[in-house]
Amino acid sequence: MKRQDQCGRAVALRELHHGAKILILPNAWDCVSARLFEEAGFPAIATTSGGVAAVLGYADGQHISAEEMLLLVGRIARTVAVPVTADLEAGYGTSATEIAEVMRSAIDAGVAGVNIEDGRGAGRPLAGIVEQSNTIKAVRDVAAATGVPLVINARVDVFLHGSGDPEDRFKQAVERARTYCEAGADVIFPIGLRDFETISRFVRSVECPVNIMAGHGAPSIPELEKLGVRRVTFGSGMMRATMPVAWKLAKDIRTRAESELLEQTEFSHAAVNALFNRR
Repeated sequence: MKRQDQCGRAVALRELHHGAKILILPNAWDCVSARLFEEAGFPAIATTSGGVAAVLGYADGQHISAEEMLLLVGRIARTVAVPVTADLEAGYGTSATEIAEVMRSAIDAGVAGVNIEDGRGAGRPLAGIVEQSNTIKAVRDVAAATGVPLVINARVDVFLHGSGDPEDRFKQAVERARTYCEAGADVIFPIGLRDFETISRFVRSVECPVNIMAGHGAPSIPELEKLGVRRVTFGSGMMRATMPVAWKLAKDIRTRAESELLEQTEFSHAAVNALFNRR
């Protein structure tokens, strides 16, 4: 991908967070899902770390190496003509410098944005607020050096893995969000936040656009838009939604040696090839 084209995608992705409508980002887990989302008309695509890891035979949670993650994420970015923002978990490094270099590799792979989380996994303390702020600054500096206006989505894991009562967690999350914005984040992602009123308070308390994950227990996308949420993602939810189909197909073939699913012709061999022949 030409650097000029990549810069254009990054600019377009940033602008989508400030448009008239909420940005709905489907999370792709491979090139086929990415192309289907592009064909469906989405103006940008996110990846799912859990989905990409599963495709390559790993559990979610940074069990995959940075090299393997970036190999597939980069392939996705080169397969579609819309901006791709990559979920790169906690950055696959132990220092701001190491993480920033991974993000440089992500930029070289062709992404227009990245998702970086301050969580270190269930049962483990979150990254320190100063530590994570320095990481975001380092990523912003690396992006500036490459000339790509990378869109940084800073994930705040307080509602998922933090401690304290609900009000204390809210205050911690807002403090982290504000600090990350000052450090150079473009978007704040308070994962695990699903309560209608708390989302409304959070959006009003943070200057950056807010990303909420849609799904069970969360307000509907139209409701989130009314609350001022600017971006919606789905994590690995869309990948997991396809698994019952594959599971049913497997059970049908195993128990009955046939399945009506095989008779579906919407995606013929030629139609699948057509997703990629135009590239």
